[in-house]
Amino acid sequence: MLTADEIAIVSLSLRVAALAVLCALPFAIAAAYVLARLRFRGKVLFDAVVHLPLLLPPVLTGYVLLVLFGRQGAIGQALEQWFGLSLAFRWTGAVLAAAVMAFPLFVRAIRLSIEAIPREIDEMAASLGARPWAKFFQVILPLSVPGIAAGMALAFAKALGEFGATITFVSNIPGETRTLSLAMHSLMQLPGGEAGITRLAVVSVLLALGALLASEWMVRRSAYRRASE
Repeated sequence: MLTADEIAIVSLSLRVAALAVLCALPFAIAAAYVLARLRFRGKVLFDAVVHLPLLLPPVLTGYVLLVLFGRQGAIGQALEQWFGLSLAFRWTGAVLAAAVMAFPLFVRAIRLSIEAIPREIDEMAASLGARPWAKFFQVILPLSVPGIAAGMALAFAKALGEFGATITFVSNIPGETRTLSLAMHSLMQLPGGEAGITRLAVVSVLLALGALLASEWMVRRSAYRRASE
């Protein structure tokens, strides 16, 4: 059985991971569509920037977030002055760090799904008078649901296990920023922490499997709906 502190850690981790996925979702869809369908100068550079969190050490990504979104950072100061939103060393910052680290995997899954849609469908929709926004929302987006579902599962699992960027940006504060991975790291430093690590590890595996099963259900559900139409 989980202790009260461990239940709080799991609850915080779920909140951080879920909000990270929801916050990243519209930006991931937009970036994936741009990379899959549009042609423009600087596309290679844009692609590199999108995937940069995968290439950089997570600690460096966390440091960049701290410089930009910390209380002395340009963006962080503006957010605090205009909206009263503080990110550094807060659970909201853990959401941002998790979203940034999960973003490349999110984009890649959706991009592959969009690229699998034949361009003839785009041309057919355009020939029938569909405007670009209508074509996107009525054709591209519904057909890319499998990729979106897979991306959500990947992003959730990545956000759930995020460590390096999170501990650098928001530290490891009990009750505020201590997520599953940070809690397991802390328990490794304590004598007799093996039992707690085991419990939290089992919960992590179950949550990751749950996210995978949920994405499979979404894919099958969307396929069933298309087949019945």
